[in-house]
Amino acid sequence: MFNKILIANRGEIACRVIKTARKMGIKTVAVYSDADKNALHVKMADEAYHIGPPPANQSYIVIDKIMEAIRETGAEAVHPGYGFLSENSKFAEALEAAGVAFVGPPKGAIEAMGDKITSKKIAQEADVSTVPGYMGLIEDADEAVKISNEIGYPVMIKASAGGGGKGMRIAWNDEEAREGFQSSKNEAANSFGDDRIFIEKFVTQPRHIEIQVLCDAHGNGIYLNERECSIQRRNQKVVEEAPSPFLDEATRKAMGEQSVALAKAVGYTSAGTVEFIVDGDKNFYFLEMNTRLQVEHPVTELITGVDLVEQMIRVANGEPLSITQDDVKINGWAIENRLYAEDPYRNFLPSIGRLTRYRPPEEHVRDDSIVRNDTGVYEGGEISMYYDPMIAKLCTWAPTREAAIEEMRVALDSFEVEGIGHNLPFLSAVMDHPKFISGDMTTAFIAEEYPDGFDGVTLPADDLRKVAAAAAAMFRVTEIRRARVSGRMDNHERTVGSDWVVVAQGEQIAVSIDADHGGATVSFAEGGSVRVTSDWTPGQSLAKVDIDGTELVLKVDVNSTGFRIRTRGADLNVKVYSPRQAELAALMPEKLPPDTSKLLLCPMPGLIVKVDVEVGDEVQEGQALCTVEAMKMENILRAEKKAVVTKINAAAGDSLAVDDVIMEFE
Repeated sequence: MFNKILIANRGEIACRVIKTARKMGIKTVAVYSDADKNALHVKMADEAYHIGPPPANQSYIVIDKIMEAIRETGAEAVHPGYGFLSENSKFAEALEAAGVAFVGPPKGAIEAMGDKITSKKIAQEADVSTVPGYMGLIEDADEAVKISNEIGYPVMIKASAGGGGKGMRIAWNDEEAREGFQSSKNEAANSFGDDRIFIEKFVTQPRHIEIQVLCDAHGNGIYLNERECSIQRRNQKVVEEAPSPFLDEATRKAMGEQSVALAKAVGYTSAGTVEFIVDGDKNFYFLEMNTRLQVEHPVTELITGVDLVEQMIRVANGEPLSITQDDVKINGWAIENRLYAEDPYRNFLPSIGRLTRYRPPEEHVRDDSIVRNDTGVYEGGEISMYYDPMIAKLCTWAPTREAAIEEMRVALDSFEVEGIGHNLPFLSAVMDHPKFISGDMTTAFIAEEYPDGFDGVTLPADDLRKVAAAAAAMFRVTEIRRARVSGRMDNHERTVGSDWVVVAQGEQIAVSIDADHGGATVSFAEGGSVRVTSDWTPGQSLAKVDIDGTELVLKVDVNSTGFRIRTRGADLNVKVYSPRQAELAALMPEKLPPDTSKLLLCPMPGLIVKVDVEVGDEVQEGQALCTVEAMKMENILRAEKKAVVTKINAAAGDSLAVDDVIMEFE
């Protein structure tokens, strides 16, 4: 076995590999850029080697710098994680030439599966079900229209070397096929330096389901069931689960066997993933093969009990697989939510800064539940603008899908993150969405269910009553604490009233509290009551409250009139008044937000790449004003209406914070 492995990556995946290597008794080497000198993966590894400035193209994806780190540290093998150099055949070739083991597949397999046209031809030859389409070179728009008619509309026009949604168009008729062909060709040339285009059938009611495969260098190959990855935004996976709530055993077996056949056809070794599009009738079609470890691999580990990183290392060491297909079972259900440093209230724009609070739910392994959090950050650490915005993968397991979802709801509510924008509220909303709960979702789920973006969660009436009851009981505790501190009377509880009015989500909920040593009975003026028990004390940021036997987890910030409470995706300003205070509060005029209609505000912390206008320019609706870069994304800010630029406060190269004024209009 290897004595020392270098991890050519960063963040949570580097930490994940280090954990398994440590379990196997293997020393680890981390590499890091200037931005990552205090990163968690650097602290966890046995050694760390500096490889350059923050931009990845000057550090993490420079093959020569990684090779230098290998030579200087004496690492015998390299695990590439995912992204960066993980699917770079030249890197695999450089390692082979240096006599260093690559914890991944052979370079030939990487090359074969890295090109969409080549991979589809290989898949067809291996009898893998593929989407009907035309894989040859398409000369012009006329030929594209002819081919589209032969396949049958709708069709997908795609760049062969594409990725991330670039060079991709859907056409429903001849005119759209003609226009889409030229647009895809132009985008492909500009983005990839390769303008080859292919056309295939566009699958309706599509679900994204992938098969995990594992192969060794001795001719053995198995599949470890499937993962459902249909909850996506801009081709970026957000929620994954295993198994899929849609597949039956026969479809699973067929997809798995075809995936292994494809892997063997390209001489694949190590862990890999074969991705499929599955339609509403369970017809499945090969999409692509990812020749690396997937981000969402933990859900497969949780339902099979197989440590995929360990298996990758053992295969790279020349060992045969120790498990057969018959050993692979499906035990329970696992769900993964990706925690991103992005603001869902600002159209999911990246958010950077210091994590002033980072308290994940406590990880545990029990007979009836598991909570796992793969992360690469810590409280007080910085979220950098240079890398991917994913900061953690929260996973839960339970014997059933329903129980795994409930475990995830509680875990999300228990996850405390402050200092940056994050998508925890959105993830909670998805976990409570009827379509997700039923398992009836497609890759269009987010686009269809949140067409105008995410603007928060409005709690149902029953849930709001529970929050109101909890808030009233907690407010009573804070009032008793104040009475003790002020020394108003010996019997402090008598100075605190029992009748309160809770104002939340635009509603007034009148309650009466009858407290005892075991908790409180909260009665509602409109009828009914609930029993509230909790060990929460003022100053605690997380409250676990039992309401009639149901656990409610609340993130709590105390303010002068009550609390800011966050739960199940809702962010509530909860005011708790005495009846007289409620009467007076109702007479107060509503404070209106400031008018920013004549200002262009920076929507996220980032770097101004360029400014497209000058003072005095008349701009039209939709016109590009400037470009802001953050976390590998360029965001073009456009005019919302016709106006004249009167002042520009930023120039290319400036770093801005959220809501900094970039320019002003009249």
